Amino acid sequence: MSRLRFLVVLTAFISISGFARAADEAAVARGAYLAAAGDCEACHTDKKANGASLAGGRPLVTPFGTFYAPNITPDPKTGIGNWTLADFRRALREGKNEHGSYYYPVFPFTSFTGISDSDAADLFAYLQSVPAVEHRGPQNAVNFPFGWRFLMIGWRTLFFREGPLEPVAGQSAEWNRGRYLSEAVVHCQECHTPRNFLGGLDRAHAYAGNLHGPDGNEAPDLTSDKKDGLGDWKIADLEEVLKSGQTPDDEYVGQGMADVVDGTAKLTDADRHAIAVYIMSLPPLPQTPK
Repeated sequence: MSRLRFLVVLTAFISISGFARAADEAAVARGAYLAAAGDCEACHTDKKANGASLAGGRPLVTPFGTFYAPNITPDPKTGIGNWTLADFRRALREGKNEHGSYYYPVFPFTSFTGISDSDAADLFAYLQSVPAVEHRGPQNAVNFPFGWRFLMIGWRTLFFREGPLEPVAGQSAEWNRGRYLSEAVVHCQECHTPRNFLGGLDRAHAYAGNLHGPDGNEAPDLTSDKKDGLGDWKIADLEEVLKSGQTPDDEYVGQGMADVVDGTAKLTDADRHAIAVYIMSLPPLPQTPK
């Protein structure tokens, strides 16, 4: 190979490598944004035990038992270091682990199934970039008979519809963006929609509030109902809650919503506005189901 040809090949290789690194960095940055919006840090970090970021172990108490969030750092032994993008996408889209076993819906795959393939890839790129931590949390303490995972077949038939989430024709791009973020990424319904006795989301009362939310917290009505919901709020009021946690009554959200605000505060003004536009468009429901 002549010197000139060698230099041309070398220059092309350097350019391609630089482009690939820039593309990877951009994907990681987009994934970090999605991870903040999805509140991954709060669920997958056992802060009470001073656990490492995203290394799992946080307990979540439910009527069906106590579940412990898994390690989602790239540790190959105890985390997702040996996962492929296909494994990760299957977890989000299908609610199955790398071996094809069903996840319990304490992992909100019923919402994450709506995430687009490109956003799933970016989120995976980010999680693979964080420090690997070798840590295995406690085993789930699932009440009888819910420990039998094969029962999830019936549950999924009743309550799970695989995504991705498609745009609604006739609605604005801003409204559809807000719906996508609310439904799939931020997964608002997982807390703010009541559940039936089997733990399935009662979508007939979507966003109407949940008196028996995760860890016993009460999640308020987000519909436009004037009595129990946000009927007297303005779009700007909800944007402010998502940015600072401050309500129109000059109070601050507490319980699990404070963790959510830690993530939504990192969103762009445009995305917080889109979420507010969508949420404030929800039809009123007269009463939060008891």
